[in-house]
Amino acid sequence: MASVERGEQPWISAALHRRRAVAGLRAFRTNSIYGDRTVKTILCSGTVALAVVAFLLAPNSAGASDGDLNWTGCGITKKAFMAEAAAVYEKQTGKKIALSGGGASLGIRKAASGEAHIGGSCRPCKPDLTDEEQGVRMTHVAWDALVVMVHPNNPVDSLTTAQLRGIFKGEIRNWKEVGGSDEPIVVVARRGKVNGVGYMARKMIFGDEKASFYKRTIRLKSSGPVEKKVEETENAIALSGVSSARKRQVKLLSLDGGEPTKDNIASGSYPLFRPLFLMTKGEPSGDVKDFLDWLLTEDGQQLISEQQTVNLAEGASLFSKFNYWEHTDLIVNYQGPK
Repeated sequence: MASVERGEQPWISAALHRRRAVAGLRAFRTNSIYGDRTVKTILCSGTVALAVVAFLLAPNSAGASDGDLNWTGCGITKKAFMAEAAAVYEKQTGKKIALSGGGASLGIRKAASGEAHIGGSCRPCKPDLTDEEQGVRMTHVAWDALVVMVHPNNPVDSLTTAQLRGIFKGEIRNWKEVGGSDEPIVVVARRGKVNGVGYMARKMIFGDEKASFYKRTIRLKSSGPVEKKVEETENAIALSGVSSARKRQVKLLSLDGGEPTKDNIASGSYPLFRPLFLMTKGEPSGDVKDFLDWLLTEDGQQLISEQQTVNLAEGASLFSKFNYWEHTDLIVNYQGPK
């Protein structure tokens, strides 16, 4: 582990750490350039220098020492509230929160490793699934919902959960089977089974987190391309989070008679509601805790509501209605059934 010189603060600037790492690399190269193992030594020294940089620049805990934070996570959570929350929080406190995407799983795992101060996720952490998600604590901050997207020209306005399940299993393959045109159904989904949408869809629609979708499903790398594909393809159908999908040129279908409006999501009349979490490595502390505490205040929750996302008070009845809670001992502010 790198030592800290006398009088040097542990949060010394990233630029200085980079300069020191580069200087170290040059020193290695100078000392070894005439040796018998020149190439191997240079490569090794480069690896060491990069490792030093990575170590020194990584966030060191669920708190932050210099007032600036970084957040990594799913685009749905970012669009639901995080982008606006970061902007308002910086205006009020002067503390910047840098945002980057990558998906729910990446957000959880970067928070777990300490590479991100905060991870944004539309699924719970799964320490039972992978060691990469060990040590995470979840703060529940809002509610989202999975929605069914189709092209605006599609005449179908509603489905039942059974019909939706049949479409994604490949048992229903033509729109005429659900009241639409005589056209083949094009199923679109994100790759993988542990991303935020895919994991929760399997849990809530199939009752099986390992369920497989129709073999001819078009699989794309993230929710953004999935939503865009539906915008462009008249016979397509896909799932996404309402916080993201409502900003696209798509039609959102009613499900089991409930429209995916904010009020219906808040009351549970629309069935596929789910919690949104912010993840931290261990219990939040320092500047991270300050931000999370602010987001849970009346002002922070009002900001979430103003983004047309259901906040905790608006979705108070959902805590007992949600049937898919997991690892509730890891949720810092859990309010559901014991």
